[in-house]
Amino acid sequence: MSLFYKVREPKTAIENPNLLILLHGYGSNEEDLFSFAEELPDELLIISARAPYEMGHGGYAWYAINFDASNEKFSDLEQARLSLQKINTFIDEVKTKYNTNKTFLLGFSQGSILSYALSLNYPNKIEHVIALSGYMNEELFPTNISKEITTDFYISHGSVDQVIPVTWARKSQELLTKLSLNYEYSEYPVGHGVAPQNFYSFKDWIDKRL
Repeated sequence: MSLFYKVREPKTAIENPNLLILLHGYGSNEEDLFSFAEELPDELLIISARAPYEMGHGGYAWYAINFDASNEKFSDLEQARLSLQKINTFIDEVKTKYNTNKTFLLGFSQGSILSYALSLNYPNKIEHVIALSGYMNEELFPTNISKEITTDFYISHGSVDQVIPVTWARKSQELLTKLSLNYEYSEYPVGHGVAPQNFYSFKDWIDKRL
């Protein structure tokens, strides 16, 4: 497999399980979002992928975030595009290995940014995106976005997020509206993280689509 991952197989044997792939944030690893697995529907096949760029101390990134002389943050877009290709290949590998049905892609922060980008660059490869504490980076969009995309999106953000401003998430709503894509958007009074009520909200969203 092209990425290292952790797996929770469906708790009851299912021939073509629905698949949930988890993409962690910058500086984290595959264990982070995997803590959700126990609370998510038994019939899901849950795969938590590890990002390819090692940062030390057990942390990994999908791409580097650098600072320039004036302390402005910028993303290494070349690494981001390479990671997109890797995730795309990985999804194909997982689908083949486990003979899956529908695919959900859940990303947190940097993982969320790539989940958005993947849904636009590889139209309808995934049916459902859960984008937590992220935003749509237009520099990762394809030149021409397909008009045939049917993927829908669950978006949530902390209203006092100090890492990715909530205004960036709100802009994603505007972009999705412009693209005529279906989404559900919510904010929670937290920082850069997932509040318990946020978890139950996206769990319910997943349940309705199984």
